[in-house]
Amino acid sequence: MPRPRSLALVLAAVVFAAVPAPDLATSASAQVEDTLGRDLSAILTNPGLSGADVGLVVRHADTGAVLFTTRSDKRSQPASNGKLISSAAVLDVLGPDHRFSTSVSAAGSVRGGALAGDVHLRGTGDPTMLAADYDALAAKVAAGGIRLVLGKLVADDTWFDSVRLGTGWAWDDEPYYYSGQISALTVSPDTDYDAGSIIVRVTPGAMGTPATVTTEPPTSYVTIANTAVTGPPGSTPSVSVERRHGTNVISVRGTVPAGGAVEAKWSTVWEPTGLVTSLFHDALARHGVRVVGGTGIGATPADARLLGEHLSMPLSGLLAPFLKLSNNMHAEILVKTAGRAVYGEGSWSAGLRAISAKLGGLGVDPTALSLKDGSGLSRMDNATPDQMAALLLAAKTKPWFQAWYDALPVAGVSDRMIGGTLRSRMRGTPAEGNVRAKTGTLTGVSALSGYVTTADGTPLVFSMISNNTLTSAKPFEDAVVVRLAGNRNGQTPPTVRIVPESAADQVHPGSSLELECSWTKSC
Repeated sequence: MPRPRSLALVLAAVVFAAVPAPDLATSASAQVEDTLGRDLSAILTNPGLSGADVGLVVRHADTGAVLFTTRSDKRSQPASNGKLISSAAVLDVLGPDHRFSTSVSAAGSVRGGALAGDVHLRGTGDPTMLAADYDALAAKVAAGGIRLVLGKLVADDTWFDSVRLGTGWAWDDEPYYYSGQISALTVSPDTDYDAGSIIVRVTPGAMGTPATVTTEPPTSYVTIANTAVTGPPGSTPSVSVERRHGTNVISVRGTVPAGGAVEAKWSTVWEPTGLVTSLFHDALARHGVRVVGGTGIGATPADARLLGEHLSMPLSGLLAPFLKLSNNMHAEILVKTAGRAVYGEGSWSAGLRAISAKLGGLGVDPTALSLKDGSGLSRMDNATPDQMAALLLAAKTKPWFQAWYDALPVAGVSDRMIGGTLRSRMRGTPAEGNVRAKTGTLTGVSALSGYVTTADGTPLVFSMISNNTLTSAKPFEDAVVVRLAGNRNGQTPPTVRIVPESAADQVHPGSSLELECSWTKSC
């Protein structure tokens, strides 16, 4: 696994070549007289950030005292730092013990194994549902003595509204699994719980022959348009998998080397409810239950008889894949779930109202920021480093804090379910295993906010948000945090060098560096 270029910090020493710019915020002017302030200012005025809008605040985690601030009151796009806001507020709304339920019920009488009515499959948004879980529910239908359904298989996704994509999301992200559609009936292809997507596997054959394409879970709901071929042994794989907009036709192109590894790519589906309905219909058939009336969509009748139910892990358990891997779909499902819980409406508008109502108790003025979604995908989201730092401080007072804190990515820890999106950053520095923080990345946007303990044991919170960057701000974020982690009052701080990125490392359209690390499945 190649190390991201954001780790281009020579971790033996820190050299600050820049001089604090005269236009730094007035509130920071007194601070730059001390060594830490001068060093942080020098990082932020490095030519690599020239022309960018960068805000940074550092506060004592126990007293709240501001140790450094510059432009930290300016609103910017937070990217996935928005998940700090949504996750904390949703924990306040739902509680850490909240579980999603998925159930199957029968409407009608059963005689001789025949149900004179419909089977209803009802979801409440569980992003952890796997194909195996739907199979287990189908087995419960068979165990209830039903062998023939004279009516329909009815999919009930009414827990949420029918709006599938968020406000301000980019149309060209729509085929990719980090921008999946949101439905109350959904399925994930893996235990990262990438809801609303499938895995497309491309397997080489003999050289010159077509590659074989399969999906996980196996399904006929999508149509594979395969032109991929098997290349020479040892050749470089080059596979493209992209769903055509508005359809479930997935185009597979390129080459895989003979004798090489299977290439796996993730793809969203159009209408996850349809995928779940198809999978459950197939599962019923495997368990000897035949549905003669086809499929439909609608609400489950109040008098339907429960045949089986699946409960998810508690929200406290879901926090790890959600925050460690920066899972967008988890954020949006939780927003709609909050709306349903508070206002009886599983929509973005209701969910964001529910979240806003909790922000005051999290140290954030809800009238002073803009939230259009829970994940930070929307280009219409706006927040400040000051708001992020205030939330980090307020969260420490909450009963759910430890589970939330443990779910944040940990710098330099290679285990992806511990290090998460920070697993390849700040290795070999005082920040490794110390810093817990949420990352955020979009084209021209980078953010890092979280907790760090200095070398002399001082607990800090920090938030750095950069907008309008032409290169990645991650080396500078890392330099800031490494400097904080190594700080020891009364002693000369360690030095850090920020190595300029090569031209090949610059962010450009189509580069994986435009995206949150874990969204690429490769960093």
